[in-house]
Amino acid sequence: MVAEIGFGAIFITLIFTLYGIGAAIYGDRTKSQRWILSAHQVLKLVFPVMTISVGSLLYLLATDHFEVVYVADVSSRSMPLYLKLTALWGGQAGSLLFWSWLLAGFSSAVAFRKWDRDRDLLPWVIVVNLVTLAFFLVLNVFYENPFTRYWQDASGILVSFSRPEGAISVFPRDGGGLNPLLRHPGMIIHPPMQYLGFAGFIIPFSFAMASLIKKRSDDRWIRLSRGWTLWAWMFLSLGLVLGARWAYDVLGWGGYWGWDPVEISALMPWLTGTAYLHAVLIQEKRNMFKDWSLVLIILTYLLVIYGTFITRSGLLSSVHSFAQSRIGPIFLVFLTLTILVSAWLLSSRWKILRADHVLEQVLSREGLIIIGVVLFLGMLVASFWGVLFPILSELVTGQKVTVGPPFYERVAAPIMGGLLILMVLCPLAVWSIVSYKHLGRLLWKPFLVSLAGIALPLWGGYNRWPAVIAFWLVAFVLAVNFFEIIRRTRVRRKTEAESWGTALLHVLKRNQRSYSAMIVHIGVVLMALGIIGIEFFQTETQATLAEGQQLSLGSYTMTYEDLAVFDAPDARNVARAVVSVERDGRVLGELYPRRDFYYDSGQPVTIPGVRSTLLDDFYVILVDWKAVTSEGATFKVYHNPLVKWLWVGSLVFIAGVVFATWPGKKTNPRQER
Repeated sequence: MVAEIGFGAIFITLIFTLYGIGAAIYGDRTKSQRWILSAHQVLKLVFPVMTISVGSLLYLLATDHFEVVYVADVSSRSMPLYLKLTALWGGQAGSLLFWSWLLAGFSSAVAFRKWDRDRDLLPWVIVVNLVTLAFFLVLNVFYENPFTRYWQDASGILVSFSRPEGAISVFPRDGGGLNPLLRHPGMIIHPPMQYLGFAGFIIPFSFAMASLIKKRSDDRWIRLSRGWTLWAWMFLSLGLVLGARWAYDVLGWGGYWGWDPVEISALMPWLTGTAYLHAVLIQEKRNMFKDWSLVLIILTYLLVIYGTFITRSGLLSSVHSFAQSRIGPIFLVFLTLTILVSAWLLSSRWKILRADHVLEQVLSREGLIIIGVVLFLGMLVASFWGVLFPILSELVTGQKVTVGPPFYERVAAPIMGGLLILMVLCPLAVWSIVSYKHLGRLLWKPFLVSLAGIALPLWGGYNRWPAVIAFWLVAFVLAVNFFEIIRRTRVRRKTEAESWGTALLHVLKRNQRSYSAMIVHIGVVLMALGIIGIEFFQTETQATLAEGQQLSLGSYTMTYEDLAVFDAPDARNVARAVVSVERDGRVLGELYPRRDFYYDSGQPVTIPGVRSTLLDDFYVILVDWKAVTSEGATFKVYHNPLVKWLWVGSLVFIAGVVFATWPGKKTNPRQER
């Protein structure tokens, strides 16, 4: 009965969305507020109805209803309750339902805002939201139904939602369990964050499309969707960081980012979303590059759909992707139609998007921002080609060709360097004009301080010249932001006769967007510090050790002490090694790398032992062992300098985004510096 209720809720929501689409279009064409109001009410209802469906599946997962195919595939009796609930997004059908639920949540939330001033946009915001939701509901209703059951008749086991004639329900004793790789805390949180980011970008896209359809050339749609965009961008950023942390903790290769095609499919909408957030600043402040803003938010939406398509269609082989599925063709049709409609709207409205001003100075703030947007798009082109090329190669030649990390790293390194240079100049640049004297006066002190970014790495032994330049740029960005905050606080303190703390607080409140951008940029450069350390200076070794033997890597020495193999209460077999770690003769403690084998799924997962400080990580993986012989155990060991700054910078980055979205005094962007 619960499965029928869950499926019925999906089906009813689909009917609602189709009605809402028709009512909104008809109401706009006939200028009938009754029809538009009716569609508006539908937009408010989709989330509560979808919640019934999601709640039904969660109940089935929590209570071990293994007659439901999805529950049997992703859950088992040995799993704790929290893992059974997170199995909601552990498989194809459930994750699509979760996707639809989040999308319905964003759609219903935007419906509750006040629309008195923007009634002309309302019908088409409704249409775009409901069309996207209807597409994902169609996938759940006709292709990936999470409520199908096992049945048995004379011919054998059947899989169907409705009961075949003469069949009886089959209750498997237990399920296959969640993929062990998905039982890490990072993967419990990572998918919801990434889905929230993906689903959140539907809101600015819907406002952009509504503005195009109504032939509006102002920036009202940007202001209405700014908060939604920032939250979507924050969630997507957090999803990427959590995914990187999961890779670092579980995949057992000593790194955090492997340029996997599915990783890149999540990165691409982040690149265009970041470019969009910067481009809209120019439209708000200077009424320029209106076309860029629209193109970038449309690209972001398309890349969200494209990334979901390649992840779930089975086109790509990846540890992150889902199995082969029938939904690939319908995804491709929807993506193609969206591209065609978006391109037609842009081309038909292109003339009204002409800017009021032209770019006159490259080193003005708007010029520097546009350079940054171009750099993001350059990284996007390289990433898109790297994902698309293996698919095209297999279609044409029949051979699978992969594009490896060296390709992406050669592209990403100079782009990251360019972005760091822009983060030095942009906080000090002025809109529309360039004053080299002004820039020079503000840069010389940070420049002197930034030289420590050369001296300290050289003193610490980090002497590869590309890395030294990168360290210097990181120090330069930090120094510029520090001096700029001090300068503005000093001006406020002098004019208002306030204390340093009070003056700083008022400055932050007055220029919330400006200072949140500074915090975000500081987070980025701290992350860059971690990336530089591990990419340029990571070292590794591997050896088979008997108990009591040692292995050295750099200044670290590891001693293999013991190995225990035992069964844990949650139906897994654990092989855990004990190793002691010394550095320069000083004992630092013990690490416990292990390999867990889950009986329900028949799959292993590697958990490294890591000693982490702000300076470096000592990272130990248990590769193999011979518990009953003297051959000992095989370990792979990595030394990862500065990698912890990647996670510290991520926290600062997220804090900056939260500060940007925090309610504060509303200001006119054109009046801000």
